[in-house]
Amino acid sequence: MDSGSDAPGRQRLVVGLGNPGAQYSATRHNIGFRVVDRLAAEFGIDLGRQKFDLVFGRGRVEAVEVVLAKPLAFMNRSGPPVRHLADFFKIPVQDILVVHDDIDLAFGRLKIKTKGGHGGHNGLRSVIDAMGGGEFTRLRLGIGRSGTGKDVAAYVLDRFDREEAELLPSVIQRARDAVVTILVKGTKVGMNQFNVNPATRNALNS
Repeated sequence: MDSGSDAPGRQRLVVGLGNPGAQYSATRHNIGFRVVDRLAAEFGIDLGRQKFDLVFGRGRVEAVEVVLAKPLAFMNRSGPPVRHLADFFKIPVQDILVVHDDIDLAFGRLKIKTKGGHGGHNGLRSVIDAMGGGEFTRLRLGIGRSGTGKDVAAYVLDRFDREEAELLPSVIQRARDAVVTILVKGTKVGMNQFNVNPATRNALNS
């Protein structure tokens, strides 16, 4: 995905990870879904198509042809639906962007990464297994760790606390901006722009 807008005929696949069902919609683990929903709403992409155990829609993000998708399988079974959809549209693994939560980043931090392992994330593990490797781009969305010693599984399946919930719209907006930058300008530009802590960037610009 590094070449960004240099290849106008290419179609990209943007996948948000999460769990299906209303009971999970507001949880930390589903922030990837929320970013895809934001992109779909803003760029008029209907996520009404269903195939291969996921919902998806096709459209354009600025001049870039994209498929936006959310697996309907649970997080730890996200990989096969992603693989089937990528194969169906003949989208190579390097043109896939996976948007997911990450407990190893502080809440609100974003990090764009190309390639790599799963870091203990069950959704990423499933995608890596299904694709036969981790040669896809990831947008990691920081949700932090529990400050009370809560079990990791319980923490990620819990809702954001009140302070986080107030900040969440701006986090999702920044994640939306990161996805658009990756698609339009390329991964390296996105890394340079979004892999810096916002507080650090503000300090540097002051």
